[in-house]
Amino acid sequence: MSENSWNEYSKLVLKELETLAIGIANLNSEIQDLKKEIALVKDREDKVEKLMDWKEKVSEVASPTQLAELTREVKDLKEFKTRAVTVFLVVQALMALAFSLLNYMK
Repeated sequence: MSENSWNEYSKLVLKELETLAIGIANLNSEIQDLKKEIALVKDREDKVEKLMDWKEKVSEVASPTQLAELTREVKDLKEFKTRAVTVFLVVQALMALAFSLLNYMK
């Protein structure tokens, strides 16, 4: 009888070891999934930190309001340049016409 009970006990121990092995395998799988998720979170944190650094650098250069004002000023300067070049060309044409009239009258 003691040998029979030993067989049953050894079967019970083997079954428990198999159950534990399955549990450990499941835990290992979950740990791997958690490691992947942690890596994704760390990657996102790095991206957020980079974006925060970039925003800080951009904020040091100019605020959105300043950028809008600068854009408006550049537009105004382009319009002024166009007007100035046009006036210069008109004056040059008038001068050329005046010199040709002077030469024609002589």
